[in-house]
Amino acid sequence: MSRSEYHVVPDGSRWKVEQGSSGFGTFATKQEAVDKGRETARANQPSQLVLHTTDGKIETEYTYQDDPYPPKG
Repeated sequence: MSRSEYHVVPDGSRWKVEQGSSGFGTFATKQEAVDKGRETARANQPSQLVLHTTDGKIETEYTYQDDPYPPKG
């Protein structure tokens, strides 16, 4: 079983939600993109939502349903 992975990433002065090369919208604020990302990830479980900072680094991750790749330790 695999999971869908969605990313909230900066797009110039805006934010977008993407999965691979597919986009799920561009938003004026990061919070709007996070809300859409959560909605999309919850609708496609098992899934993971990865939030990025303005410089593209990973800020935090959210996993929905059982994680098929749990961290060790």
